[in-house]
Amino acid sequence: MACGGFVCSKNALCVLNIVYVMVSLLMIGVAAWGKWFGLVSSFRVMAAVIAVGLFLFLVAIVGLCGALKHHQVLLFFYMLILSMVFIVQFSVSCACLAISKEQQNLLLEIGWNKSESMQRDLEKSLDCCDFDQVNFNVTCEAACFEELTCEPCSVKIQAYADDALRFVGGISLFFSFTEIFGVWLAYRYRNQKDARQNPGAFI
Repeated sequence: MACGGFVCSKNALCVLNIVYVMVSLLMIGVAAWGKWFGLVSSFRVMAAVIAVGLFLFLVAIVGLCGALKHHQVLLFFYMLILSMVFIVQFSVSCACLAISKEQQNLLLEIGWNKSESMQRDLEKSLDCCDFDQVNFNVTCEAACFEELTCEPCSVKIQAYADDALRFVGGISLFFSFTEIFGVWLAYRYRNQKDARQNPGAFI
């Protein structure tokens, strides 16, 4: 049977959702591994990554079950959820790629002020202190603090922020197109007939 038929659409949808399952398990595993080995001390960051991983896992399982059983209701909800995820993810990826330096610095400062544990992580890993201006009258986790040679963390974070945002925006944009492909594939598969079960109904 030529690709584009019932079996081909089913197999393609199954493969796509297996990839989503693997990505979701990787996200959950990396977050748990980072927390276990103390690489990430912020519980909110770890919980957010695990929550996104679990959500992706559940969506992939719905799509996989719908594909294997040709279940109309599951495929409909799979298409609906994936469409909403596509809209959100496409918007976020475009924002990451289009954000200005001023907006970037403002968002970084807001994020910095929200979590003290994340501040300590960044001070240790980037060897810097405070955000805009170093205050040597308070304690700091960085090794440079003892020698009084620390730079503000905003300087070092900005050096990574551009590359990080472009990388995240590019990856998100790529995955958003896989999601719209998944919606199209699920819609096509949902309206196809299985010629092996009912040859007369096959179009």
